[in-house]
Amino acid sequence: MRYFLLIVVGLIFCHDITAQPEKWGYWTKWGDQGNGTYLNPIIPSDYSDIDCIRVGDDYYAISSTMQFSPGMTILHSKDLVNWRICGNIIADLTEISPALNWDRMNRCGRGVWAGTLRYHNHRFYLYFGTPDEGYFMTSASQPEGPWEPLTPLLSEAGWDDCTVMWDENGEACFVGTHFADDYKTYLFKMSADGKWIDRESALLINSGNGREANKLIKVNGWYYLIFSEHKSGIGRYVMAKRAKNMFGPYQEEKQLALPSREAMEPNQGGIIQGKDGNWYFLTHHGTGDWSGRIVSLLPVVWENEWPIIGKSKHGIGSMVWSGKLPSKDGDKFKIQKSDNFNSSILNSQWQWNYQPRSEMYSLTDRPGWMRLKAFRPLKPNQLLKAGNTLTQRCFRKEKNEVVVKMDISKMANGQRSGLCHFSSQHGAIGVFKEGDIYFLEFRENDEVKRIRKIRTQYIWFKSNWGLDGVSHFSYSLDGKSFTTLDTGYQMVWGFYRGDRIGIYCFNDEREEGFVDIDYFMYE
Repeated sequence: MRYFLLIVVGLIFCHDITAQPEKWGYWTKWGDQGNGTYLNPIIPSDYSDIDCIRVGDDYYAISSTMQFSPGMTILHSKDLVNWRICGNIIADLTEISPALNWDRMNRCGRGVWAGTLRYHNHRFYLYFGTPDEGYFMTSASQPEGPWEPLTPLLSEAGWDDCTVMWDENGEACFVGTHFADDYKTYLFKMSADGKWIDRESALLINSGNGREANKLIKVNGWYYLIFSEHKSGIGRYVMAKRAKNMFGPYQEEKQLALPSREAMEPNQGGIIQGKDGNWYFLTHHGTGDWSGRIVSLLPVVWENEWPIIGKSKHGIGSMVWSGKLPSKDGDKFKIQKSDNFNSSILNSQWQWNYQPRSEMYSLTDRPGWMRLKAFRPLKPNQLLKAGNTLTQRCFRKEKNEVVVKMDISKMANGQRSGLCHFSSQHGAIGVFKEGDIYFLEFRENDEVKRIRKIRTQYIWFKSNWGLDGVSHFSYSLDGKSFTTLDTGYQMVWGFYRGDRIGIYCFNDEREEGFVDIDYFMYE
């Protein structure tokens, strides 16, 4: 789950990469090309810790969400390339810990880490870990939910990257890595209903070298434990062990892919057979930058009954940047981004920074608008400690433009509201009300620069950025003519997350004031 930039020496390295961009992140095309082919990445956005299953003609994938709520995003596709957000599985993060609530905010970059999605006996199952609280599971009859309340499986800190399997005879097992103890990976017996694991049955099946990102699959009578490995001076790459019995012994071992550091180490994901009969690896790129850990789809070829990932050379795979669309039928889904707030419930692309204070926002007080009500942050004038910040993932594309229309007429003294880019650091353009005066301001890491006084009911905020991740903020008092600030903001990677864009609202003085947002348009 944790990945770091490393200098490469020692292992075989491959630079034969199809359609590789001259520099990481500077692609001009991506995803479905409209001619039966696709280009990686297929999702140039921070959908980290991906896992994937196929149920009939549909594909479902999950992505970790750390401290953001609701937790664990689930995606839906018909062809493994075009995806839409199906929903978010964990509605209440306080089922994990009160530290994930708006009044504590003590889990930045922690919270909901990698998980495994499975389909068994006509039911969807999610298993995931948090580094501080342990392992949890939930299930649902359909991917949109409702999902059951969380069931704790192992209440111990220091574990991550779990996976599960049910065999044909009804037996079940659970695999998890104790990263706090030299990355020792254990296999446990699990109850048939998936809600209990036998702690005393722990069987050591892997250890050392940062081994994690576990996924169990069964193909042609072999049980494969797919995982990633890291070695100092080498990088992170995909490995596998196999056995003829679900409970092992897992003695045979093989490296499936090279680190491909020039492609930011694609390494964690799900191996799946497509509707076309071919096999694929849906993976994130494990070394993050401002855009986070983005998603690619690599072919899988079977050699000597081992799944080799990407382009095979001498029995080991490397990054591939293009391929044939796995399926030409079905809907061409797109990740949702824009919102006009006409629904009475929040659309699925949105996530709060921590579990929100539910009475402090509304989609019904003023139909067609999102109302954000102001209250004190845990630390004065610190956006990262403000409880009413609504975010979504950014994309790494050539041209991005977000425009927000905001009614600021009901702001109160001491209130701040605006549009932000949000990670371990932040940049923002917004309004601060002091007495009866409204000030336009630019914020960067809690340093505030006043731009000018304004007198208006409505204000429009805009952010433009490209492949370099530099945001240029602007504002308008009429929705037509925009003034761009002199200062650009460089988005960053932090807390295992890429940059997010969001809307914030807080008041250092008192619990008073609100803003209404008419729309959030992401072009």
